[in-house]
Amino acid sequence: MKKERSMKRYYCSQVNEKNIDENIMLYGWVAKRRDHGGIIFIDLRDHTGIIQLVFNPENKNVFQIAESIRSEYVIHAKGIVNQRQEGSINKEIASGSIEIIVSELEIFNKSDNPPFQINDPDVNEDMRLQYRYLDIRSEEMQKNIRFRSKLVSTIRDYFLSNDFVDIETPILTKTTPEGARDYLVPSRVHTRQFFALPQSPQLFKQTLMMGAIDKYFQIAKCFRDEDLRADRQPEFTQLDVELSFVDQEEIISLVEGLCNKIFQELMDSQDQLVFKRMSYNEAIQNYGCDKPDLRNPLQLTDIKEIVKNVEFKVFSDHVGDINSRITALKVPNGVVLSRKDIDDLTNLVKKFNAKGLAYFKCEKINDIDNGISSPIKKFLDKDTINNILKAVDAKDGDLIFFSADHKDVVNSSMSALIRRLGNQLDMLTDEWKFLWVLDYPLFEKDSDGNPTSIHHPFTAPLDSNELSSGDIYSIKSKAYDLVLNGNEIGGGSIRIHSKEIQMKIFEILNISKSEMEKKFGFFLKSLSYGCPPHGGIAFGIDRLVMLLLNLESIRETIAFPKTQSSSCLMTNAPSDVDNEQLKELSLSTIKPIK
Repeated sequence: MKKERSMKRYYCSQVNEKNIDENIMLYGWVAKRRDHGGIIFIDLRDHTGIIQLVFNPENKNVFQIAESIRSEYVIHAKGIVNQRQEGSINKEIASGSIEIIVSELEIFNKSDNPPFQINDPDVNEDMRLQYRYLDIRSEEMQKNIRFRSKLVSTIRDYFLSNDFVDIETPILTKTTPEGARDYLVPSRVHTRQFFALPQSPQLFKQTLMMGAIDKYFQIAKCFRDEDLRADRQPEFTQLDVELSFVDQEEIISLVEGLCNKIFQELMDSQDQLVFKRMSYNEAIQNYGCDKPDLRNPLQLTDIKEIVKNVEFKVFSDHVGDINSRITALKVPNGVVLSRKDIDDLTNLVKKFNAKGLAYFKCEKINDIDNGISSPIKKFLDKDTINNILKAVDAKDGDLIFFSADHKDVVNSSMSALIRRLGNQLDMLTDEWKFLWVLDYPLFEKDSDGNPTSIHHPFTAPLDSNELSSGDIYSIKSKAYDLVLNGNEIGGGSIRIHSKEIQMKIFEILNISKSEMEKKFGFFLKSLSYGCPPHGGIAFGIDRLVMLLLNLESIRETIAFPKTQSSSCLMTNAPSDVDNEQLKELSLSTIKPIK
């Protein structure tokens, strides 16, 4: 005798052997239809998984409807849960031991023949983005989007439980120089004037601190008109946090608590995370970058002192230049790399303006004459070679790469080489490695040799008295970045809360008083009315999801992303607008400047 239960909707993954003989109701999309000798089988799919529906010819009306069904039809089915026969169990799906003998069937909507099969891993990305509504039905995209939702919920719960206030800041705002081009929005009311979409809520969140909010956070939309890559989008989502009356250690502790909560609730990790710390200078010295991957054992060794007296021009040209570096990179067991491998690595560093990639192949380090092969060995005496081998702690089988150039070229090219070799030679350990990078310089030189802020011009100096010193590039800041497995996931600083110091920073950055007033007038004025000491941090939500799910691109974490050319293939945005719209905005278009 069949068990009866009040009808409710079941999801595919909810139905199992405990439901045998129950009459249940299901909704979803048709993943596949099969006709086996008069019996029709349909794989029904919803966001939780797949379940098999069975249609017997005895139920003529239902069977006739089932005959007309094709892939991606949206249907409603009622039926009895039945145990599958031995030999027909599908262990690939959660509901593989049961099936539904359908008694009622309704087609909500038919579907055209889809351009690709849902869950096909080989579909071209442009096709996936053009038909994103189909792609989102896939198991992978469902997992990514729902994980992202849980992550945002976890973040909100954490900050709300710590007495933070969730506040939205304006999307239509004022253009300010923050490192990238703004997206501009013309105003119909204010002729020939423009709003800008925010690159971040930076000035607003600082202004909230002046408004005595004390603890603010927001899951904020941000916009930057910049060249894209796998981990960039023109619009992205940011966790934005700001607090009053705090120091760097309190913010670091707050963030570490958030990370532990995320890993415990979403990553099934019950261990307390380990957060190492490193100064900016140490990171640059050892890894050539400020976001080193601590899973990678490769590190740079400076050898300028060792080669200071050699006549080899590649080295001697840079020995006396304080802005140059001469480094060695030991690759354990690197002799397995072929000549072609080394040529490929040479082409890699040339992309960063390095002139080449010299090397030692160390077959036997105790036999310099016969055990070390290198195109540059003939230019170096045995003592110098031995000192280099000792400095890098070389062993038999190691490969040593060299770089000598301006420090920026050495750092960028060798850090790229470290990343490539770590992956190519499977050197990365399978673990999560967090790192706080601290003690950043306040300023660096831009491509024209002028001072620019390493983070942003609202970052507080470690010692404001040093702003009047001659060497502004030696001034440290109260900035901190959080790095996870070689990716910067968050960055922040203690902010400037003095109008005088803020104006001094602007002066150093060659911002005139008239430009200060034009671009930052409201903010400088607000600093005059009792600004508390404050600081904060921001995290890229898209990038964090990408890392936690081990994805190749942040496009896989966003429901409706743009391509690398900043276009939406689904909606064909951006698009032309008609002349009437332009006329209302007092705008006209011109041919692009070539």
